[in-house]
Amino acid sequence: MSGPPRAVATLRSAVRSGLRSSDRPVLAACSGGADSVGLAAALAFEAQAAGVRVGGVTVDHGLQPGSADRAGRTAALLRDLGLDPVRVVSAEVGGAGGPEAAARTARYAVMSEVARGLGARVALGHTLDDQAETVLLGLGRGSGPRSLAGMVAEREDDGVLWWRPLLGVRRETTRRACADQGLPVWDDPWNTDPAYTRVRLRTAVLPLLEEVLGGGVAPALARTAGLLREDLDALDGLAAAELARLAGEAGDGSLPVRPLEPLPAALRRRVLRGWLRAAGIGDLQAVHLHAVETLVTHWRGQGRVDLPGGAGVVRTSGTLVVLPPVHRGGDPGTAPPEEQPA
Repeated sequence: MSGPPRAVATLRSAVRSGLRSSDRPVLAACSGGADSVGLAAALAFEAQAAGVRVGGVTVDHGLQPGSADRAGRTAALLRDLGLDPVRVVSAEVGGAGGPEAAARTARYAVMSEVARGLGARVALGHTLDDQAETVLLGLGRGSGPRSLAGMVAEREDDGVLWWRPLLGVRRETTRRACADQGLPVWDDPWNTDPAYTRVRLRTAVLPLLEEVLGGGVAPALARTAGLLREDLDALDGLAAAELARLAGEAGDGSLPVRPLEPLPAALRRRVLRGWLRAAGIGDLQAVHLHAVETLVTHWRGQGRVDLPGGAGVVRTSGTLVVLPPVHRGGDPGTAPPEEQPA
């Protein structure tokens, strides 16, 4: 007795262990494209054996003509595959960060709402090729090592678990799997529009790299991301332990300076970032972190370092202290800066 076609078997194998790792329901995010349709079909097939309920969600961004009708057809396909429940949700797309980023933000917001209502984790159809593109984008933008580490297979954000079981699967495999099963797919015209940076990476940069380097570039980039992620996770773990120790010694929310000085820069910055985030400081950029670090490594008696949201940090009595947002006309919470060393 022959089994399923190779591409179909590959997708089913990719979702099997993750699906069975928890009895928590799964919500397959589906745009109608080959990656997400192939993922939904694999989840639908494996759901019964895994004893896990699998539903689906498709988002109507309202940005292209006929989007509502297309979302309805995608939902019908998901129901035909056996997914239940299936939701069609509309997203209100803003303008911040450009059309791609704005659509992504709106999409994740509405999917999060549906997932919380169902107590489900969300399965996303990102592939190895998406991972390679993400790494190249991070490299070209100088976004730092965490960006080069790419997407993670599982990430929990604000109570929602995002699951990417296809990060080891090529895009061509998802398309082949859909064709082998006779599943209709929709090719989003945005995915071939050279106005978008990711499309130019996909259609021009990566093929050129493949030609120049003799092939295997996308898997190599994905493999590099995985190796880098292991190193970053190890550093983050060391930093968390160091922060817990230092914060425990202080006991008042401040951070002692002297133990920070001899730490390697990569570890020290992680400690500082963790400390600031624990204090409720969000949207930290590299420039903010480096400014706070100078209070440790290049201390010359400088004053308050301003942070996003109006908060600040000062060095006083050998410790770093987070100050509340400044209220112009007087800030009674400001601590006096430490005297400049002789």
